[in-house]
Amino acid sequence: MHSWPRARWRLIWEPEPQPGPWNMAVDEALLASVAEGASPPVLRFYAWAPPCLSLGVNQPYADVDEARLRARGWDVVRRPTGGRAILHTDELTYAVLAPAHEPRVQGDVLTAYRSLAQGLLAGLRHLGLPVALEEHRQAWEQQRHHPVCFHVPAIYEITVKGKKILGSAQSRKLHGVLQHGTLPLYGDITRILDALAFADESARAQARERLRARATTVSEVLGRPVSWEEAARALLRGFEEALNLVFDEQPLTPEERARAQRLVEAKYGHPDWTRRK
Repeated sequence: MHSWPRARWRLIWEPEPQPGPWNMAVDEALLASVAEGASPPVLRFYAWAPPCLSLGVNQPYADVDEARLRARGWDVVRRPTGGRAILHTDELTYAVLAPAHEPRVQGDVLTAYRSLAQGLLAGLRHLGLPVALEEHRQAWEQQRHHPVCFHVPAIYEITVKGKKILGSAQSRKLHGVLQHGTLPLYGDITRILDALAFADESARAQARERLRARATTVSEVLGRPVSWEEAARALLRGFEEALNLVFDEQPLTPEERARAQRLVEAKYGHPDWTRRK
């Protein structure tokens, strides 16, 4: 295992769920703060309300069945990172924001994935999950062409007995790195398919069977309920131990909140961004 130099990062702990556009805007605002040197690297934990479908930055909006989405009271947002669709509900979301020179995110995307995965793996093991790191590029190539993020594990993502349990996506810009990901805690992992477009209901049912066979939740594996706070504390401990980090809890600054609000209005809450083809 890599021996990282001791470092002090900032912790942002947000158990109160927030709308999808705000969550994505905060991640981008924090990336700017980190890249500008106004903030140390950040580990952020957060939640979503209402349930929100997030699309990868280049994913076609045609993948969304908007009528079914609205009928369920779910929102939709486009992430600044790649990957495919995720339904954010009954989960813990994490984000790492760091300058490009931070040793734990140096190198290319896959190298940084693998490095940060050490903290995620350690944290999930503290929950009692028998997790492994997916290292098969063939699975990653398959996943690129499917509308659902959890359909197939991407390379250097995390599985339990071959089923994907944590999905992550990364963006490298503004002289900094953003990686965020979702850990489904409980509930029906196939609910996302209720908001995606299919040729007919038979195709939707087949996709549901495949997804149930290839992805899982924390509570399904452990056979017990796991709260947002329990999962967040376990991941925090994993980052501390595996990546040799010390954390100072610091909320968003007024400047970061103002920047995030501007991003909601101009980008993440705007249809020109979310509904683009």
